[in-house]
Amino acid sequence: MYKRIIFCDFDGTITAEETFVAVLKKFSPEVSQQLISQMYAQKLTLREGVKQILESIPCSRYPEIVEFTRNKPIRAGFAEFIDFLRVNNVPLVIVSGGLRSIIEIVLGDLLEQVWAIHAVDLDISGEYLQVNSEFEQGDELVAKVKVMEKYPSNEKIAIGDSLTDLNMSLEVRTVFARDRLVKYLKEYSKPYIPWNDFIDIRDYLEDLWN
Repeated sequence: MYKRIIFCDFDGTITAEETFVAVLKKFSPEVSQQLISQMYAQKLTLREGVKQILESIPCSRYPEIVEFTRNKPIRAGFAEFIDFLRVNNVPLVIVSGGLRSIIEIVLGDLLEQVWAIHAVDLDISGEYLQVNSEFEQGDELVAKVKVMEKYPSNEKIAIGDSLTDLNMSLEVRTVFARDRLVKYLKEYSKPYIPWNDFIDIRDYLEDLWN
């Protein structure tokens, strides 16, 4: 049982731009154009859409994907934020519907300060990418609520920016939301805390916990 724990999205949340969506659009432009708008409109499930796009990409292009993501910028204040969590003994769990390999590449030296990562793994042994997800369930390729059940805690906090974070956000008392996630939470009349960078979140939690 954790006293407190934070579940944080990666793509467009920890990264300053939509890294995973950019990968899908660059390496499978035609399929992405057909399916991404349908997913945002909730006419196609994330599980179906993301899997179709990824599995249309040849494995031979995987090294290009790695290079494309290598220098993507991290949102301001993230390093300070995880220092703050370490001092307060609060685990940070990254829960992402994107690729684990991208997360590890982008985080670099910061990776060792993250408690755990739950994301999509790839099998690159065949002709096309094949998706493996331990938490594939329902409409989601990575069912974030199912991940959260692994970590019983008195206080669960969610941080996110888009549709993939909606179910997770509805399960917690405190949610930090930006970008598309704000629109979805308003539709559900779910209270949220707006934020721009991780300094905002750190300062809010510092006041809350003190």
